[in-house]
Amino acid sequence: MIRGQIRQSLSGYYDVMGEDGVLYRTRARGNFRKKGQSPLVGDWVELKAEKPDEGYILKIEARTNQLVRPPVANVDSAIVVTACCQPTFTSNLLDRQLLMLESNGIKPLLYFSKYDLLPAAKQAEMQEVMAYYSQLYPVYVQTKAADEQVFEDLLADLVGQVVVVMGQTGAGKSTLLNKLKPDLALETGQVSKALSRGKHTTRRVTLLDIKGSLIADTPGFSSFDILNISKEELPLLYPEFRQRQGACKFRACLHVNEPQCAVKEAVAKKEIRQSRYDNYLQLHEMILNQKPKYR
Repeated sequence: MIRGQIRQSLSGYYDVMGEDGVLYRTRARGNFRKKGQSPLVGDWVELKAEKPDEGYILKIEARTNQLVRPPVANVDSAIVVTACCQPTFTSNLLDRQLLMLESNGIKPLLYFSKYDLLPAAKQAEMQEVMAYYSQLYPVYVQTKAADEQVFEDLLADLVGQVVVVMGQTGAGKSTLLNKLKPDLALETGQVSKALSRGKHTTRRVTLLDIKGSLIADTPGFSSFDILNISKEELPLLYPEFRQRQGACKFRACLHVNEPQCAVKEAVAKKEIRQSRYDNYLQLHEMILNQKPKYR
């Protein structure tokens, strides 16, 4: 038996880097399908192989976490690529991504792309947005003047980790990875101005060894579902809400209709961005309206 980690998934084949240093091309045994299991990139597995290109996965070890979109397991951190424009910045999508990561115990790092494409007036608005999120998470900004230093700082934060690169379609995930490792030559897509959405350019899920980190390039998306989060859990996924929870009158305050709510007071004082709180209220309402089987 050989133990290893799945580094790539493509058309039913799984490339596994064995602890013996050999890369094995494998397939999953049929019994996984019967159990309703499917190997994911990032999984630690046990396999049997007579030759490196003829292996079979026999066991999937327990996961610390797993993502549905993108389909990666055992993730430590995520680079959330967020376009300042082209496609239009949406705080709602960003907050949904952050909630999903928080709920899975994954550390978010925010990378704001295309900042230089904004007119001066819009740059000032975006600076306020980035300044707010930088109080909660590490923030990196794409600018022509500071590109190389930004990339060095970004990678320095990720050494030894399994990392997923995620974000809205067309935000610049493949462009970022090409900057981090130029010899990748990943295909990049053009954004449709009519739809303000990008064309999907990534066809497989792969863990790329980039300067000591295993970074996944994954398909983009333009929407994000909140799954399996209760109304009680939702406020605990906001760092700035958690910080103020103890100052609320009610211990289980949901920060919606309750009196003497520290979160609502912080919103009134502009310590919490109004858009951030509005997104919270929208998601809270969505959770209330979900069918019971999704709770």
